[in-house]
Amino acid sequence: MTTTSRATTSPIDGYLAELDRVLVGRRGAKADLLAEARDGLRDAAEAYREGGWSETEAQRRAVADFGHVREVADDYQAELSMHNGVRTLWLLVLGVPAMQASWELARIFTYGSWSRLTTPNPGWYPYVTQLTHAALYAVPVLGLLALLSTRLLSRRFGGVRTAGVCRVLAAIAVGLNLFSILLLIGATGVVDAARLFLSGPCGLLMVSWVVLSFRLVVLARRSWGRCATIVA
Repeated sequence: MTTTSRATTSPIDGYLAELDRVLVGRRGAKADLLAEARDGLRDAAEAYREGGWSETEAQRRAVADFGHVREVADDYQAELSMHNGVRTLWLLVLGVPAMQASWELARIFTYGSWSRLTTPNPGWYPYVTQLTHAALYAVPVLGLLALLSTRLLSRRFGGVRTAGVCRVLAAIAVGLNLFSILLLIGATGVVDAARLFLSGPCGLLMVSWVVLSFRLVVLARRSWGRCATIVA
């Protein structure tokens, strides 16, 4: 029993446990970073053991060399935050065009031509639809630019700065997507709410699109929140 207790509270295990508590992120990504830290600590401890130090002292020295948990967590948390931001951007790049294309195909095959609409369009409505459609087409482009910028910056700057840029660009794209879809739904609802549900598949896809948009907002907020845990 004593041997097990000592094994679980070794300097390296204790350090990794504290680092695990401090970091916030997806389980898989965090596990990869902790495994990376564990390998580095074990290699350093092995080098000290070969130099004649005891197991416990070798681990203590390896931990001391690795750095204070809060300092190490800054870079690791930035990487986790950037990982979340990149995931959000990929959802924008792939999810938004997929929703657009799916809705248009559903409208064509389950409803038909726009000429079937019976309610007239107010003079302002075409401007709203043109604005929202342009914005929605711009969202995946912004997402691609953000992914490219993140990749380029990660080669030249530290993880914290790159993660910050990634979060800002993701927030802009996510906000533009949510604003555009809500504006389109609101304007269409004012003109003729029935247009939002031209058919069963169209209505289902519209609801799914709204859910996806809010999901993207949640992911972006989580990314900002995780950044705040570093700065605090």
